[in-house]
Formats: sequence, structure tokens, C-alpha cells
Amino acid sequence: MRLEKRTSITPLTYLMTAGVAIACVLCVSTLLVLWAGAPVGQTYLLLVQGAFGSVFAWTETLTRAIPLIFTGLAATVAFKARLFNIGAEGQLYGGALAAVAVGGMGGLGENLPSGLLFGLMLLAAALAGALLLLGPALLKTRLGVDEVVTTLLMNFIVLLGVSAMLDGPMKDPMAMGWPQSVGLLAELELTRLVPQTRLHTGLLWATASACAIWVVFKYSVLGFDIRATGANARAAAFAGVNITRTMVLVAMLSGALAGLGGAIEVAGRTGYVTLDMSPGYGYAGIVIAMLAGLNPVAVVAASVMVAGVLVGADSMSRAVGVPTYLSDVMVATSLIAALVAHCLTQYRLKR
Repeated sequence: MRLEKRTSITPLTYLMTAGVAIACVLCVSTLLVLWAGAPVGQTYLLLVQGAFGSVFAWTETLTRAIPLIFTGLAATVAFKARLFNIGAEGQLYGGALAAVAVGGMGGLGENLPSGLLFGLMLLAAALAGALLLLGPALLKTRLGVDEVVTTLLMNFIVLLGVSAMLDGPMKDPMAMGWPQSVGLLAELELTRLVPQTRLHTGLLWATASACAIWVVFKYSVLGFDIRATGANARAAAFAGVNITRTMVLVAMLSGALAGLGGAIEVAGRTGYVTLDMSPGYGYAGIVIAMLAGLNPVAVVAASVMVAGVLVGADSMSRAVGVPTYLSDVMVATSLIAALVAHCLTQYRLKR
């Protein structure tokens, strides 16, 4: 048996491979549910109801989706140019810490209008995330260092740095010894989209960012350079694309999106930085980018789906006693199934 490149891809091929992928995810999840001794139908029903069964469930799902959209976009931009950014988790924390440094301490709020201070806070967060990815990108382009290793290790360095700051100069003296930063100024917090819920206007920022990245990809020179570099860097360089410049811009844009996600999460939900602020949003962003096929608009839908699985798993676990880790298995299996489905749409098995 060998893989053979398909000469043409029909819509039926896409439907069949997508159906097989969904069936594989459900099969693996069903086996785990049966192993836990829970009724399969009721488990899936509770999962859907917990994520989308009420206004409260929808708001919780969309709230969880906001940082996932930003990290998904960060991975999408980088992967489009074959810059494999695994460090969105650290970039998100770096952006959150920079946002609090500008909007929660230093006395800037006493001298600047809240609108200007909010803009400076977002700029600082974006710059922090961008700089955290700029180093690995330059190491890749100049010295050929594998960016997967450097960006992954940067996550641990950033988290240790955040821990030192939360126990040191940025520690909240009113936190009763709990390691958390000082809070943002009240006027910098995002307003609620739905009263008496946690859903905030960060959803609008995330959706607007996805649309802006789509426009960049489709209509700008930078978007063409990114696509060309990702398709074939040597051919792109031969055609006149500056690969180093493109990689630097991609790194700055990808890191900035992850840093913005940290700032929006602080301003919209937490109000301060803690070490458990992110339950793995940066890593989940990689899954979302792949599920979306590196399409910025599809990232929004994929983020809502993944967020729904994560939120619905909580209520499902309480009702039928299935571990919440089932949601992690479903998300991971979805990634593997999506990759296999993409491969089968491009190639076919031939004896």
C-alpha cells in the first residue's frame, strides 16, 4: 500500500473524509464513556446542554472562546508561513503581565484619559507578545535553530518570570499572600455584553481581529508573501520575496495576537494576573488553527466548538460522573482526525 496524490478533489471527497473524522472522534469518546460506566446518550446530551442549552451556557462558552480565538489566530498566522509557534501560552501571559504593568501600576492612570491608557495597555501587551516570538524567529532565519524547541522552552521561561513578578514587585498587597498581581484600574475593564454574565466586549475585539487577519491574508502584499513563504520558501525567495523580513513580520503579528489575548482576558474576565489564569489556551490555539484549516474566519467557529466541549464537560461530569478529562481527549482526537482527514483529501491509498 502507498499514498498517491489525487489528481482532482471533489466536494464528495471532502464530505466523506470529514464524516470519517467525526465518526472516529465519536467512536473514541463513546468507548471512554462506556468504560466510565455512564450512559452514552445522556452523556452527550448533557455535554451539548451544558455548552449551548441556555443563555447562561452560551455566554460561558463564548467567554471561554475569546482567548482561544486570539491564540488560534496567533497559531494560524505563524503556521501559514511555516513558522511553528508553540509559545502562544507564554506570549499570552507576557501580554497579560504587560497590560497590568501599564494599566494597574505606575500611576499612569492619574495623568492620562482612560481611552488613551486603554490603548497604551493593549499596545504594551501586543509588543510584549511580539518580542517573545521575535527572538525564536530570528534564531530560525539567521542560524537555522528549530523554532518548535525555542518557542516551547520560552513558555517555561515566561511562566517562571511571571511567578517571580507575582511574588515580587507586582504582588497585590491585599491578596492575603495569594500570588496574584495588582488589579487593573476599574475604568479599564471591559463592559458586559449580556448583563449579569461574564460575557464581555472582548468577543467583539476577537471577532474583529479574525476578520482583519482574513483581509490581510486575502488582499494585502504581506498576505501574499506569507502564503508564498509557507507554500515554498525557496520559490518565494526566487520570486523576490524577502523571507527574513516576512518571517519577522509574521512573528511580530503572531506574538502580538497572543499578547492581545492576554490583555483582553485580564481586562474582560479576571482583572489581574494569576498563574492559573490560562488552563492551556496557548496550546489549544494550535488545535483550533488546525481544525480551522488555517482560515482566520473559521478560527472563530472552531474556538466556539472547542470552548463548548470544555464548558459542557463540566456540567456533564457533575451529572453522570464522567471525568472532565474526556473533553481533552475529544479535542486531541479531533486534531488527529482533522490532520488525517486533510491527508486523505490530498492523497489516496493505492495497492
